[in-house]
Amino acid sequence: MEEQKLTKKQIIESFLKRQLPFIRWILIIVIGITISCGVLSLIPNENSEQEIAGLSETETLVDENCNVSGITIHGDIYTYVPTDKDLNKIEGYEDSISSENVNYYIRQAENDPKIKAILVEVDSYGGVPVAGEEMAIDIKLASKPVIAFIRSAGTSSAYWAVSTADRIFASKNSYVGSIGVTMSYLQNVNKNKKDGLEYVQLSTGKFKDSGNPDKAITDEEKAIFQRDLKILYENFIEAVSVNRNIPIEKVRAIADGSSVLGEKAKELGLIDEIGGFNEAKKYIEEKIGEEVEVCW
Repeated sequence: MEEQKLTKKQIIESFLKRQLPFIRWILIIVIGITISCGVLSLIPNENSEQEIAGLSETETLVDENCNVSGITIHGDIYTYVPTDKDLNKIEGYEDSISSENVNYYIRQAENDPKIKAILVEVDSYGGVPVAGEEMAIDIKLASKPVIAFIRSAGTSSAYWAVSTADRIFASKNSYVGSIGVTMSYLQNVNKNKKDGLEYVQLSTGKFKDSGNPDKAITDEEKAIFQRDLKILYENFIEAVSVNRNIPIEKVRAIADGSSVLGEKAKELGLIDEIGGFNEAKKYIEEKIGEEVEVCW
């Protein structure tokens, strides 16, 4: 029995000796992969801002041949747009844009030496006032020329957003302006009563449930909303006055919430030129002194 065990041991040792070079290579490869993964995990994630802006890791912001960065302001405007883990917009936000995304693209264009100007395409009826204000601030702070052109509409918060652009174009048929603020909503009280539904108020603070469509609004609550609307309205008027260099009383005179078409908008000083993409592109070519290639 002892002799048989020794023979088995010799067989195993002989096998291991033959396989030793192969085992060494396997260990080297495994250790190498482990070290590489460890190093990569320590490198900051440079795509984190891209993901915030709704870009995948493989997307690039600027084509190598571009000298003008094209940015779109389409749909409803928010400060941010929620997305799922695959960076798809959550249901209800499909036709929307955020100041977070627009300002990210402005900063990317600012930091790219190939980019000589920024072209903003607007097709929006507005949205959240703060979002329009945030975009207007970053457009104003841009060191490179920012040219905007309005397609079907550039109204309310969307107009506020581009009011700081160096030049604004719009079609004769574009809707422009709509300087005003609204908080209107549909109240469900009578319908709920008809359907046998009763609103149960469980809240602290007298005005905590203000604006809930399932309860009747009180005169006090309405006064609070009107107070805030008036403040936002005055801020909007002041912003347009400063950004477009129009006397504040002239802005106040046209700030009735209505929009105007392109020719009237030019007459009022809300835009600079009648035109669209081609006219804006030609203007930029004259501005930077070279042929324009826009990347979107």
